[in-house]
Amino acid sequence: MPAAGGRLDIGVGVFSDQGRRRRNEDFAGAARPTAEAASVSGQAMALADGIGGAPGGREAAEILVRGFLDGYYDQPGQRGVRRAAGAVLDALDRWIRSQGRSAGLAGMGCTFTGLVLSGRRAHVLHVGDSRLYRLRADRLVRLTRDHCLDRPGLSHVLYRAVGLDEGTRFDYTVLPLEPHDRFLLCSDGVHGILDDDTIAGILSHRLGPAETARALVVLARELGGEDNATALVADVLALPPADIPAMEAALSSLPIPSLPGSGDMIDGFVLDRILGEGRGARSFLAEDRRDGGRVVIKFPRPRAATSAAFRIAFLREAWVAATIRSPFLGTVLDLPQGRRTRLYAVMPYYPGESLEHRLSRGPFLTLEEGVRIGIGLCRALTCLHRAGVIHRDVKTDNVILEPDGGVRLIDFGAVLVPGLMSGEETDEAAPGTPGYMAPELLAGDPGSEASDVFALGVTLYRAFTGHFPMGGGEAFTTPRFEAPRSLARDRPDLPAWGDRCLARALAVDRRQRFADAIEMLQILDSGPRAADVGPARRRSLYQRDPLLVWQVLSLCLLILLLLSLACR
Repeated sequence: MPAAGGRLDIGVGVFSDQGRRRRNEDFAGAARPTAEAASVSGQAMALADGIGGAPGGREAAEILVRGFLDGYYDQPGQRGVRRAAGAVLDALDRWIRSQGRSAGLAGMGCTFTGLVLSGRRAHVLHVGDSRLYRLRADRLVRLTRDHCLDRPGLSHVLYRAVGLDEGTRFDYTVLPLEPHDRFLLCSDGVHGILDDDTIAGILSHRLGPAETARALVVLARELGGEDNATALVADVLALPPADIPAMEAALSSLPIPSLPGSGDMIDGFVLDRILGEGRGARSFLAEDRRDGGRVVIKFPRPRAATSAAFRIAFLREAWVAATIRSPFLGTVLDLPQGRRTRLYAVMPYYPGESLEHRLSRGPFLTLEEGVRIGIGLCRALTCLHRAGVIHRDVKTDNVILEPDGGVRLIDFGAVLVPGLMSGEETDEAAPGTPGYMAPELLAGDPGSEASDVFALGVTLYRAFTGHFPMGGGEAFTTPRFEAPRSLARDRPDLPAWGDRCLARALAVDRRQRFADAIEMLQILDSGPRAADVGPARRRSLYQRDPLLVWQVLSLCLLILLLLSLACR
């Protein structure tokens, strides 16, 4: 469940097994900070694996993990995660090395992997060959590297660990968090037996953290592992709101140089073919050489460097992506701190095709296809509207049809987020694409749920007929606002209720449209079962109170009977 008040909320589970070793040299744990401490310093967890074959390995692992989890929260919150965690680890490293000089604990040392989830960031501190993985959307990524010798027969020998050298150097990485991220900290008793595909498969089952940690260790044991095996699983259940001032400061500092071309490499992204050209940006399909996979990158044109409105659009897009998640919406990826050297937006690549491309190759949509797409878009708009966000650019180009039948609404460059930042409702030009825009938008209105419903009506009308309902044959042609063209003129095979549904969504007077996307969804979902898709009408007296009607009618009949008898 989401955390109250929009705080970071996580679930953690740990499981460890001694195996056939004389004792368990692993140690792992997660802190249980107070709500106040967690809001300032985040949630810390760690795993350490004592160096085998030397006395004091278990002691070093336990001292390091316990000392880190306790000492981290004693540091002033204003120091930040890196400085606070580093100070604690440096002190513990010195103490362990001093103890390792004694005769009984010679060679005392251990690996260490620490994870601090704070705000909307994951902070990683690591040395040795224990590992940290992240599962996101069923894709596993290893976030640490092993500090072992890269030589045949010596790949198990550590060249860096706590206690080995004077002044241990810890790797430090900071990464953006997303809802439903799943992290795994594990010792080599797990990752030395289970390959990445097996680990990903178990994590993807989405059992609880404790059950998942146990399943990993048990499987490693069943496959012949004899070493100590420990797994700690952490799930991100909810994130706090995005830090708008920090996002604004980060985006405002990024330059906007000339547009790149196909084949260029930028910040680890290799640009492939151009996917789209707009008045303010160019989009590429790209390969992410650092994290793997394909993405879509949108670069602003250089002239946008002097446009405050364009930077505001990028901020709005980043805020929506960081705040709202839905299987019916696209998203924008939040890159690790320091990776981006120029202004651009990175989005996942969704296999499939745009609705516009689907129409260009024909034939036009069947009733079943159109209803399915309409329902998906209604759900996408409902998700946005509940968060107070108006899309303002719903159109066939911004609808992705996925191979499995999924529907996604993408491109948040024109969204309206009231109150996000000063001046955000003032654009240099009307937002959106004229052929899809409601009349009030072209008249200067900033946009509303009703204007999104209108654009959805245009989108579905085009999907069924290939035409615009108000006249004009181009997306960038300003329509003549009049009664919309009847759907039956071009598609007599479609039912009358569909024609009435689109006519209501396309009403020139916004008061005559559906009240919101949910109301339109209900009509699309009920289809021919919908008794009426027009504006709500006042119910008759009989519908409101049939008993009263019959009482009045009976009274009238009685009066007529009495009058008839009196006349005799």
